[in-house]
Amino acid sequence: MSIRIGVEEEFHIVDLSTGMPVSAASGVLNGLPDRTFVRELQQSVVETNSRVHDTLDSLRADLVGMRRLLASTAAPLGLGVIAAGTPPQTRTGTLDATPTTRYARMMEDYAAVADEQQICAAQVHVDVPDRDTGIRAMACLAPWVPVLLALSASSPFWLGADTGYASWRNMVMQRWPTSGPPGAYASAAEYDAVIDELIRAKVISDPGMVYFDLRLSDHQDTLELRVCDACPRVDTVVMIAGLFRAMVVDACAAVRDGLGAAGSGTEAGAPTGPGPEAAPPGPAPIGSVPGTTIGTARWPVRPEWLRAATWRAARSGLRGDLLNPLDRTAMPAAEVVRALLGCVRGSLEASGDWAAVSALAEREIADGGAAHRLRVTAQDAGLGDVVDLLVGDTQGEVRAEPEGRP
Repeated sequence: MSIRIGVEEEFHIVDLSTGMPVSAASGVLNGLPDRTFVRELQQSVVETNSRVHDTLDSLRADLVGMRRLLASTAAPLGLGVIAAGTPPQTRTGTLDATPTTRYARMMEDYAAVADEQQICAAQVHVDVPDRDTGIRAMACLAPWVPVLLALSASSPFWLGADTGYASWRNMVMQRWPTSGPPGAYASAAEYDAVIDELIRAKVISDPGMVYFDLRLSDHQDTLELRVCDACPRVDTVVMIAGLFRAMVVDACAAVRDGLGAAGSGTEAGAPTGPGPEAAPPGPAPIGSVPGTTIGTARWPVRPEWLRAATWRAARSGLRGDLLNPLDRTAMPAAEVVRALLGCVRGSLEASGDWAAVSALAEREIADGGAAHRLRVTAQDAGLGDVVDLLVGDTQGEVRAEPEGRP
């Protein structure tokens, strides 16, 4: 039976006449069902929650339906919805926070960090056998998570200017006290204790404010991917969901086989068996390591390396180098994405996802990623046309149906 997955997507609400974000989520949500469509910190953002799915086809249909319903509800109000890490055009101090007690406290506690939270993400949830397995699998996954950020990067613009980054959203997100790569923990109890300490220290007010790139659910047996930008094309979200599910399957298998991180005091991804001296004497060519899967690296992956890999992915996206977890060297993004595909091919084939996921990943590589497409449009026509492109992509006006691997 396939491992179940679900997706949350966040969308900016923009005035179609100006392209600027507007605090109009309440008006849009009044015409939409609760739970499926919900508020966020800023009133210029709406979040959608998919159902739980066994297949990527059913997930895609669900996401497409929610996007179209959201867009069709907003349009009569003169509003559009865009899926991108940041809105191309915006100004700080011009939007309103959602008036709830929790959000009011966040605005007071975090000041400018909360005020400038004009960002949107795509988040993927995947079932794990139990929370202890999930927490140790999280450390196996961490070195590969920056690759998913690069595949999703869609936020080169901030305050109407090009930042030079593929994902400026990730840079904005790093300012929160519980953001960035997760640590390594021996058990779910140890992880929960760390979160409880942060709450008692009044750094955060509740477990929902844990914004690690990966996190363990506090109330169910799932791992949540949080590093990704909102993606203009729904197919990009589906591709990332399929990849992440395969990664989780492989990481849980590594934990079961004794290859997961040992826990407290151990760097993320560290083996429980032979130490770093057992590593091969030099990097092997990509794809040439028989049986290579998530979690089989034979060297500790330090937090400094994880942060550097995340920064590199945010800076370059798919248009430069990424850090390759297999040998910790810089390589062209296309090679690192293909290395990840090679690692999880077995799990992708077992779930029937290999053809679709690999084809969609190759399309992203060929296109250079969303951030590159948006930059090209801005250079050719300006930020107004970038907003128009995002509105069209988000509601599905632009769509390609890949047939096998290009």
